[in-house]
Amino acid sequence: MKNTLILVSALIISLNAIGQKKELNSISSQDGTDPHLHKKTESFIKAYSAKQQPHSDLKDIDYFLSFFADDFIDEHIKYNVIITDKEIFRKGMIDKLQNKVYYHIVSIDDIMLGKNVAFIKITIKAKVKPFHMDKVIENTASQIMSIEYDQNGLIKHLRRHHN
Repeated sequence: MKNTLILVSALIISLNAIGQKKELNSISSQDGTDPHLHKKTESFIKAYSAKQQPHSDLKDIDYFLSFFADDFIDEHIKYNVIITDKEIFRKGMIDKLQNKVYYHIVSIDDIMLGKNVAFIKITIKAKVKPFHMDKVIENTASQIMSIEYDQNGLIKHLRRHHN
């Protein structure tokens, strides 16, 4: 009896989750969630990846920066690094163009949306020889980003939680 009750409960929860997933595709503004937030977040991650490829250039960097509001905060929690100036942000990315990138793959593991905010878990697989080092670094790491968007749909606060 106990196992049957657990099985029925699991089935009800599963069916409810399937219904909620279908609803996600037709999100209305009634709940305060921007219906384009999921797509916008995916596009941001694609731009994030594109700026660190073997043949990345200034156009890739500028496209990535176009996702940010003029008044923004980019915060790396683990390293206690905060960037609030687009020119400084841009210069750091331009410096990274000197790296020899063998590959830099960013995959989206999960996205959770709220009102003007997205929480996204990504996995980054990379093989890079930084321009200031003599050795090649190969790494796989997960990262959780919380992305707060302003009323214009631009990023006003990006928090990066590194593992």
